[in-house]
Amino acid sequence: MSNNRVIADWFHLYSDSIYTFLVYRMGTADVEDLVQEVFIRALNSYGSFEGKANPKTWLYSIARNLAVDEMRKRSKANRSISSFFEAASIETPESLLILNEDSREMLTVIHGLKANYRDVLLLKGMNGLDVKETAAILGWTENKVRVTYHRACKKLQSKWGGSINEES
Repeated sequence: MSNNRVIADWFHLYSDSIYTFLVYRMGTADVEDLVQEVFIRALNSYGSFEGKANPKTWLYSIARNLAVDEMRKRSKANRSISSFFEAASIETPESLLILNEDSREMLTVIHGLKANYRDVLLLKGMNGLDVKETAAILGWTENKVRVTYHRACKKLQSKWGGSINEES
């Protein structure tokens, strides 16, 4: 099977998940170009994909790195702290319109957390990836994922109130 076909198959399987992750990570629903860029980078780097990781995990890693790069570009272009927080609090896709007020508040709080906490909450908590997949995406040890997830849940709970279901 050609590289193009493999990436096209992966696009059909994983593009919605990658889109959702990028929406939450970037704080805006305008991430279609980034989703395309993830798969372009995957195609260009396919030769280095050894198949040791799950393709989904590899694609999430690319998406996370791309989001970090994009946030750096945006922060360099606009150094205003208040505009950064405004961008981070923009409500996300259509699905957020049907979320209740508590869920919207929680997402706003998540966007206010430091990047490591936000990433681990989005990947493990919201996208339901297991510890091993999350560790592979973030380039962390499994123990670091567990510890950071625990701390992120505690921080989220203290900022948001309410209880957070923290399953390992």
